[in-house]
Amino acid sequence: MSDTLSEMQEALQQIQLDFEAEAKQAGLNALALENLRVAYLGKKGSLTLLLRGMGKLDAAQRPLMGQAANDIRQTLEAELNGYITQARHAEQEIRLEAEAIDVTLPGQVTPLGCRHPLTQVIDQITRIFTGMGYAVAAGPEVEYTRYNFDLLHIPEGHPSRDVTDTFYITDDIILRTQTSPVQVRVMRQQQPPIKIICPGMVYRPDTPDATHSPVFHQIEGLAVDRGITMGDLAGTLQLYARQLFGADTKIRLRPHHFPFTEPSCEVDVSCWNCGGAGCPTCKGEGYVEILGAGMVHPWVLEQNGIDPHEYSGFAFGIGVERTAMARYKIDDIRNLYSNNLQFLEQFK
Repeated sequence: MSDTLSEMQEALQQIQLDFEAEAKQAGLNALALENLRVAYLGKKGSLTLLLRGMGKLDAAQRPLMGQAANDIRQTLEAELNGYITQARHAEQEIRLEAEAIDVTLPGQVTPLGCRHPLTQVIDQITRIFTGMGYAVAAGPEVEYTRYNFDLLHIPEGHPSRDVTDTFYITDDIILRTQTSPVQVRVMRQQQPPIKIICPGMVYRPDTPDATHSPVFHQIEGLAVDRGITMGDLAGTLQLYARQLFGADTKIRLRPHHFPFTEPSCEVDVSCWNCGGAGCPTCKGEGYVEILGAGMVHPWVLEQNGIDPHEYSGFAFGIGVERTAMARYKIDDIRNLYSNNLQFLEQFK
């Protein structure tokens, strides 16, 4: 049995020598070192297989062999861990070098976008009216004719209800032609006092040209309370015009007709280009039309659950595209929908 002990001790020494030789060949390659660990210290490794032969030894020899094998295992594990630590440090150095940032290089500028000019104008107008105490209301773009026409005193047979002026989905459902239905919905849900603006998209079957689009935006306003007069409307619109177009801006009201207001008016502002002196922008008139307005028709109030003998109100409608074109001197409405970055970047 002593020969067997000697043979196992020699095999143990050879395992150590072979391990050290292969470890040098593996160098700092993490994968090679892992393969080395499995080959010598794993469940089927050289050292493990050798120790399984200890059953051939005498009982007195086994502790000697076990101690020698344990010392060799600890030695191999220590050497292997040292190599693995060095490999990890080397990998880290390589990664840090590859990821190094030269702080002296010029930075890379990320191009910033900007809000669309229509969005900017909607936000500006909204801020003006919310500053005057108005709330913002919204409603569906696919609307019933009852809300878009009937309850606004626009009877059947009116030109605006013709298929040439309205997108019909069914006989009773349309794409709204104005944001006025939002006013109707609010009046039917809420008793005065009411002060709202209704920004939103509207639709009319217009042929696209420099001043027309089948899809455009409106901001309509409504104020209903006791004792509201045409003077309140004029003062509100004067304040709006001065905040949007400048402190010296003047407004002019001209008689007009809208089915849902009585009396009604078109509202002009003094030309932002010439100050009212007359120029090509205002076609020599000194004023430019910007919106329509008027006192809410008593019939409209009554049909929507508000007593016209107790309450009165005014309404107005602002064309967002027209306002944007005026404010930014845009000569073609189609530019607002062309997605031309060169054009849009002007409004940063």
